[in-house]
Amino acid sequence: MSILINRNSRVITQGITGKTGQFHTQKSREYANGRACYVAGVNPKRAGENFEGIPIFASVAEAKKTTGAMVSVVYVPPAGAASAIWEAVEADLDLVICITEGIPVRDMVQLRDRMRKQERKTLLLGPNCPGVITPGELKIGIMPGHIHKKGRVGVVSRSGTLTYEAVGQLTELGIGQSTAVGIGGDPVNGLKHIDVLKLFNDDPDTDAVVMIGEIGGSDEEDCAHWIKANMQKPVVGFIAGVTAPPGKRMGHAGAIISGGKGTAQEKLAVMEECGIRVTRNPAEMGKLLKSVLK
Repeated sequence: MSILINRNSRVITQGITGKTGQFHTQKSREYANGRACYVAGVNPKRAGENFEGIPIFASVAEAKKTTGAMVSVVYVPPAGAASAIWEAVEADLDLVICITEGIPVRDMVQLRDRMRKQERKTLLLGPNCPGVITPGELKIGIMPGHIHKKGRVGVVSRSGTLTYEAVGQLTELGIGQSTAVGIGGDPVNGLKHIDVLKLFNDDPDTDAVVMIGEIGGSDEEDCAHWIKANMQKPVVGFIAGVTAPPGKRMGHAGAIISGGKGTAQEKLAVMEECGIRVTRNPAEMGKLLKSVLK
């Protein structure tokens, strides 16, 4: 069992003919069941062609109809990425994973508003995220597959590199992961920490969760309150940006402290109040998780 994706997922690559899309589709196909899972690409100008045997279609709807794929990954450049996401949403896919960085905030605001008003069922992960991996089954995105190990600990993170750091520490300690999810660091995105925690809470094969946040916004605090009221499994946490000065953007577009809100200390305090074991040292994430496993 896993969340979001598994060995039976069938995946469309939007932007498969670009350099980034080709490179990461190749790498993802080489991991676990990737060869069977990546079944279609989309590029309106290259329909009828193929990339290493993967057929290219003119639209997501056509790719879905022909292959049965219900998941897409977006490597389309920033200017066209929101339109690509919307095309997948209109095709009623289950999940769209957008890796693209630098999508204009206004584009994402309009997209999220349209999704909400039309009550679309499609889940959006990202943009500006590393993707999602169910170790030993399937990876969709840019994370290094070899550091992951199949197991029963969930990982959810706003930071791509810290996702890899947490996973690497767990694997070194012999602790495998059920699914690792990078939600992305943009200020306007799809799935939040709380959405992923709900999925892990309901997953019978996830025993505990590592939750990694960043300065900026209040998503981690909202999630912490939900964990206190509803979570039946132990959660350990880390917040990046303890030393970041207010008003200074840190890496991600969403990682900015504004109006005195969204500081790392504030987030860590709320998480601790809600019963989440936290560390202020990123090198201790794996050990902290190990300490709460029964």
